[in-house]
Amino acid sequence: MDIPETKTVIIGTAGHIDHGKTTLVKAVTGTDTDRLKEEKQRGITIELGFARLELPSGISVGVVDVPGHERFVKNMVAGVTGVDIVALVIAADEGVMPQTREHLEICQLLGIKQGLVVLTKIDMVDQEWLELVTDDIKEFLKDTFLKDAPVVPVSSITGQGLDRLLKTIDGLVMDVPDRKIQGPFRLPVDRSFIMKGFGTVVTGTAVSGTIQVGDEVTVFPSGLETRIRGIQVHGRESQRAVPGLRTALNLQGVTKEDIKRGSVVALPGSLRPSWLLDLELFYLSSAEKPLKHRMPVRFHTGTSEIIGRILMSGDEIVPGKRAYVQIKLDEPVAVLPGDRYVIRSYSPIRTIGGGRILNPLPRKRKRARKDLWDELLVLARGTPTEVIELHLQKAGPRGLSTPEIALRTGTYGKTLQKELQDLLSSRRIIKFGSEDKFISSRVVEKLKDETLKLLKTYHAERPLLQGMPREELKSRLFPSSPASRAWIPPSEQGSALSYQRLFQKVLDILEKEKKIASDKETVRLSTHRVRLREEEEKIKKALEDTYFKAGLSPPSREEAVKKAISSRTSLQDGLEIFDMLARQGKLLRLKDGIFFHPDILRKMEQDVVEYLKKNEEMAVSDFRQLTGGLSRKFMIPLLEHLDAKKITIRIGDKRRLRSKV
Repeated sequence: MDIPETKTVIIGTAGHIDHGKTTLVKAVTGTDTDRLKEEKQRGITIELGFARLELPSGISVGVVDVPGHERFVKNMVAGVTGVDIVALVIAADEGVMPQTREHLEICQLLGIKQGLVVLTKIDMVDQEWLELVTDDIKEFLKDTFLKDAPVVPVSSITGQGLDRLLKTIDGLVMDVPDRKIQGPFRLPVDRSFIMKGFGTVVTGTAVSGTIQVGDEVTVFPSGLETRIRGIQVHGRESQRAVPGLRTALNLQGVTKEDIKRGSVVALPGSLRPSWLLDLELFYLSSAEKPLKHRMPVRFHTGTSEIIGRILMSGDEIVPGKRAYVQIKLDEPVAVLPGDRYVIRSYSPIRTIGGGRILNPLPRKRKRARKDLWDELLVLARGTPTEVIELHLQKAGPRGLSTPEIALRTGTYGKTLQKELQDLLSSRRIIKFGSEDKFISSRVVEKLKDETLKLLKTYHAERPLLQGMPREELKSRLFPSSPASRAWIPPSEQGSALSYQRLFQKVLDILEKEKKIASDKETVRLSTHRVRLREEEEKIKKALEDTYFKAGLSPPSREEAVKKAISSRTSLQDGLEIFDMLARQGKLLRLKDGIFFHPDILRKMEQDVVEYLKKNEEMAVSDFRQLTGGLSRKFMIPLLEHLDAKKITIRIGDKRRLRSKV
């Protein structure tokens, strides 16, 4: 079957053990959700049960029957995740019990907004008792999301009240908003098993996105890659799966041992496992004692249960308070911002809090840095624009791609594109590179300031140099990036290219603002000019004189500098004056690092032209005689210089004058 484009609604039961949840589900759906042999023997629900309920309006909804026993609350948490409407089941003969309270707290922590109360076993009490229990229930619910919820008395044995129950559910279903298909497909796995003739099958309730037969998927957090061979939705074959429906996926090339409960089947690259999460936490007023820093807890999200430690800026959180915390987990999870979670105390085990995941990929926040903890307030209460800006600021020069922004903010599709376009239009972010990277304008401003600061320092330390080498500037501006290293592994070449493009972007902006000037080799402040002191002017003149007097047999760079400097000038300063002369063209560098005075080279070029006009050809021996018996060390670079300047052309072992000269 194909999934119709209609409303999909999940109803979940909740309530104390033996208050008749499973019997009620069977009475209205005809399905016995106690499928395990142990459940039959013990008369209690251990695992999650699922059924399909046809309502009077013709709408078909999914029903999740969750266990009530306190030892199986972790399964209850998994079942309630993704529920639209909760049916809080309370037995008329017992009223509100411990698991009734805990289940209701879990529903509130997981963000459920709608529900009803089903008062079961009314055939076991008289009317007066029923009225008293109903009043007690309304008092119990007065400060909860069920304060105005309908209370429907029923008997699953006699059938009394079941018609009214179905009509009440029908009305609630009409008010459930349509699920948003946006975001990546995600299915938290609650079962993995082998089906004869098919192979490995996993089941769960899809929480976002869509998937089709043949699509490639990844199992998180393990990273196992596989493909969808088949899909069943509520026991029927389907070509695709959508959020809110009970779904079974037949996976290719994996074993049931490869995928455990708590895994998430999702689109490749859509999630990233993490041991650390930022959380918005509501610490229940029913908790018996304050929550301490680094206290171990049981963390539940989706279908997973993991031990973790709560990290906070202070020392403790008192019951009934909201706080922003981090949790360090013993195992990684793959979640998205906005996902709900519940924490239970390590021992004795009971629900103590929960809330929303704010950041699935944070860095550890230092307790003494209040500003780092204040960022969580932006993640919890900020607009999508503010949240995107914060993540880009924290990403720094690395920037973030569109998929990375989606992963950190939980914003997708057209909504994300509009937010990014608005930020680009207002110049609060900048796009650079062909790989669709974005960076905060604040980060760019910091990079601009740091570039100017580095150049100012460099000019102060090396006043004789025209500018700072580009590669040196880049490595200082991005000291820990791959782009700063001499050899870049293939896996990091894309990142290095991003830094290179960002570096060029910063230089382009500064040049446009006329704050710097650059060439292929160096970058300098636009105000920088090389100014020599009296002593340095003497060295400069001495070097020029040395190379002019040396003619076509010049000394090496080091030899000339050592001869020109005095005891008051360092060799390094002398070398920098020499390099300045080379940059200014007052000394010309030929092959093998040999420098000549430009006047000497011009005189040699004129002599060669005059010679060839008279003799047509010039052998190496002729050139040696013409230049006064030069050694091969100088002759070869000079002859190649003549060829490079297109004064001469080599034919065989002789040279001729080029026709245009």
